[in-house]
Amino acid sequence: MQSYLLPILAVGIGVILAFITKKDKLSYTKLLLSFSGAFLLALTLFDLLPEVYHHLEAKTTGLFIMGGILLQIILEFFSKGAEHGHVHIHKDETAFPWMLFISLCLHSFLEGFPIHEHNDMVYGVLIHKIPIAALISAFLLQSSFSKIQIISFLVVFTIMTPLGTFISNASEISTDYLTMINAIVIGIFFHISTTILFESGEGHKFNLSKLIAIILGVGIAYII
Repeated sequence: MQSYLLPILAVGIGVILAFITKKDKLSYTKLLLSFSGAFLLALTLFDLLPEVYHHLEAKTTGLFIMGGILLQIILEFFSKGAEHGHVHIHKDETAFPWMLFISLCLHSFLEGFPIHEHNDMVYGVLIHKIPIAALISAFLLQSSFSKIQIISFLVVFTIMTPLGTFISNASEISTDYLTMINAIVIGIFFHISTTILFESGEGHKFNLSKLIAIILGVGIAYII
């Protein structure tokens, strides 16, 4: 059950953080993003990647992982990088951001597929979604969109990951096809997490607190 509830909880926490802070720039999200990027990358390497290579031929696995990286690059062309913390919604904008909405929902839907009761990927998704949901919520709340549009955006965004998990676990899709989808998701996770980790900081300096957050993310992922 936690496989379905934790991603929903992550968005809820993000929305609450956005309400509490009510700031144009959520300073705490930088460290949380660094931690989540390291945690997600480490869990993918420790847990998901070996599972995929166990079921698929090595070169085929690499091909699908590269496909996931390319897919995420395409999604970010429309979302402008919202999946790793870059949200650009102007306060006076009234047209609903359909491209951002569709890109985020597709990303969220796919990231639900690797989540199973026997692995820990749900924790990686949980930590990844909190800062992203906080940033998205903060910008939506400061926009000129109606309350119905904002609520609809957040509700659909919230249910997409559990929907992907449900289809993965309950459908009759063959193991081979599910493994291919998981390989694509690995590519998506690789791109997002490395983008978060290796983006240049202010003044192109590597912050000590960011380094500590990254080490903690990897360490906790290894322990669990």
